[in-house]
Amino acid sequence: MSLIILDRDGVVNRDSDLFVKSPEEWVPIAGSLEAIARFKSAGFKVGIATNQSGIARGLFTLETLMAIHEKFRRLLAQQGASIDILAFCPHGPDEGCVCRKPQPGMYLRIAEDLGERLEGAPVVGDSLRDLQAAAVVGAQPMLVLTGKGQKTLREGRLPAGTAIYPDLASVADALLNQ
Repeated sequence: MSLIILDRDGVVNRDSDLFVKSPEEWVPIAGSLEAIARFKSAGFKVGIATNQSGIARGLFTLETLMAIHEKFRRLLAQQGASIDILAFCPHGPDEGCVCRKPQPGMYLRIAEDLGERLEGAPVVGDSLRDLQAAAVVGAQPMLVLTGKGQKTLREGRLPAGTAIYPDLASVADALLNQ
């Protein structure tokens, strides 16, 4: 296994029901950047797939999203790591695009751009739509209980075979200590 795909809000950084709308509001979850660094050190290609409908809703601009991602990359670089690809969907939930999760478009693009297979690849998310998109492409859905993860677990309907972890650091522990 050489590819791992992560959701952003609620997996890597703290989520907000009001959206993460500025670099100042983007705060990493304890241990998440270190987990990404561990994945990179172990030879994984790391992709981020994030729905960002706040753009379509007029809550922030594409330029603001780029500034948020620059902060993410800068803090990750301080851990001696980087991400290989960051895909985002700027569309609203009613636009019918193929990239917005639970559609698998971002996952397919990440795999194609990195020359990797999705079958069995770990996909880590905190919402049902992250896991549904993973299941559609034959990836391994992994739910973290950070962000909206507790609520997602309570609501049920998880795809068959979904693995459940407290946080991204625990996912790294499980995958890298096999």
